[in-house]
Amino acid sequence: MENAIYTPEGYADRIRQELGNCLIETNVSQGSKSIGKVRDRYDLGDRLALITTDRQSAFDRVLAAVPFKGQALNMTSAWWFEQTRHIVPNHVLSVPNPNVTIAEKCTVFPIEFVVRGYITGTTSTALWTVYQSGRRHYCGIDLPDGLVKNQKLPTNYLTPTTKAEDHDRPISPDEIVSENWMTADDWEQCSRIAQELFAFGQATAAEHGLVLVDTKYEMGRGENGEILLVDEIHTPDSSRYWIADTYEQRMREGQEPDNVDKEFLRLWFRENCNPYEDEVLPPAPDDLVVELSRRYIYLYEKITGRSFEFPDADQPIETRLERNLEGIT
Repeated sequence: MENAIYTPEGYADRIRQELGNCLIETNVSQGSKSIGKVRDRYDLGDRLALITTDRQSAFDRVLAAVPFKGQALNMTSAWWFEQTRHIVPNHVLSVPNPNVTIAEKCTVFPIEFVVRGYITGTTSTALWTVYQSGRRHYCGIDLPDGLVKNQKLPTNYLTPTTKAEDHDRPISPDEIVSENWMTADDWEQCSRIAQELFAFGQATAAEHGLVLVDTKYEMGRGENGEILLVDEIHTPDSSRYWIADTYEQRMREGQEPDNVDKEFLRLWFRENCNPYEDEVLPPAPDDLVVELSRRYIYLYEKITGRSFEFPDADQPIETRLERNLEGIT
């Protein structure tokens, strides 16, 4: 496959073995369950169990199931949560299983803090999509003329959106306060934290040969009143990453950057269907799914410096999860 990200050859074989054995649904005995696009959440009373599945979402719908994706996401996020505690505390209490995070309960702000260092994207709310349509004012920001897709922005832009089940709505800071989504003080604190997290993430990614292109953060207020970082951080689901040492050359050649995130999947669906309007979408090809899994694993290994630990092949996913959640309540 063109522009493949090469993990060790054995990884592809191991991934192919699991194409029909992905963690799509969970059924844990403890707590009441709610289902998100990617994570299943169990309310354990005084805390939450967040299980990251292998479901792959984009364009506001689930598109595929990707082997080991949930594990790669959860462990990448756990690493970043630990690395950023000096900027903001987070909701993580423990990670008892590669797919599971036990988290503190908090009241989540109804805003996603989207920070962008480059102008790119294919979704309806992507900055390049908006810019290409002719708009030059977005989320309270005046965009300069003459920008080219995938180029670095003059500065990092914070472009918040409201959180919604069906579709996020871009919103300006003034609207966030005037429409009572957040207080002015909470917005000021959270926007500062988001910018600091992104600057730290960019610097850390650069040290590992990657470009952190954009990302989203979610925050809330814990039971003791402090602001907490929640959900996930700097994963290939919530962020775009590019390979640093090929970026300039591919820009000169008019090619898309080498990406290590789900933009790879988005681009395929945009080329083969209308993912927003078509009721039935074509199935993602096995080769694409395998390559996407390799990219998620590659990012985990590249950013953390650790080897990805594949689970035992003969143990069902549900059994591993159930065993590791025993005794938590």
